[in-house]
Amino acid sequence: MWTLIIRRMLATAPVLATVAVVVFAILHVAPGDPAAVIAGDQATPQQILDIRAKLGLDLPFRDQFVLWLTNTLHGNFGTSIFSNQPVGQLILQRLQPTVALTITTTIVTVALAVPIGVLAAWRAGSWIDRMLMSFAVLGFSFPVFVVGYILIYLFAVDLKILPIQGYRPLEDGFWPFLRHLVLPSLALGMSFMALIARITRASVLEVLSQDHIRTARAKGLSVRQLLFSHALPNAAVPIVTIIGAGVAILLGGVVVTESVFAIPGLGRLVVDAILQRDYPVIQAVLLIFSVTYVFVNLAIDLLYVVVDPRIRY
Repeated sequence: MWTLIIRRMLATAPVLATVAVVVFAILHVAPGDPAAVIAGDQATPQQILDIRAKLGLDLPFRDQFVLWLTNTLHGNFGTSIFSNQPVGQLILQRLQPTVALTITTTIVTVALAVPIGVLAAWRAGSWIDRMLMSFAVLGFSFPVFVVGYILIYLFAVDLKILPIQGYRPLEDGFWPFLRHLVLPSLALGMSFMALIARITRASVLEVLSQDHIRTARAKGLSVRQLLFSHALPNAAVPIVTIIGAGVAILLGGVVVTESVFAIPGLGRLVVDAILQRDYPVIQAVLLIFSVTYVFVNLAIDLLYVVVDPRIRY
């Protein structure tokens, strides 16, 4: 097992290197000059050149990349151009809300989507199946911000049972912490939930037609045992795969969700940085999101062996 882990870790090295190059290059090919933004409209060309030299933007692209990568590997993400604070410090200040939102969304989504998909597969072709899959299609079709505003109107403005915006840390109490995450988690997880439910339905439906399921049914097993002890474990690989791939949906939706619900997380941080062309902050957050996605997929890859012992690399 350790040999497998080491081999897969080594295989991710080229991927991480490519991610670093793309994250660094994509901002440098974008239009706009942060030095000109910092200098202001009344700045002279010489003042802009001085600022570019101070930021190291006058160096060749290769030298800029090597300097940035060296500092990043040492945990130094640079200094924010506008707040003049270390980028690492800004990220640590905003990390807890994003991590809490992502974990809560994943738990809620998987806990709801998998049973919905199993039930739809068990009642395939019935009105229950059509209703659940119609809900899944609608959930996947609506953008995150539309779902967010609908939930805010229903549960915060109309019913007044949940807060509209903001975030409360866990230190303030579990219930206030949870109340502020309910609506953002539902809004962020809607499309993710729809995707998992559809894949679960298709996978379980395929397993239900196999011989060992008919044998288990002939032995008189209950529906619960048949579905969750026999069918679902054998359909787990595609479900685990789509959960890992869906992390990209969560990371992309975090930016929009945090903006809609005014959550001071990494999503809001990167939006503000983009508006200000704060390159060090944008690069650091994009790199963290990309590396997180790579390692989540690595974990899913290793989890295949646990889910299905027949799989060997």
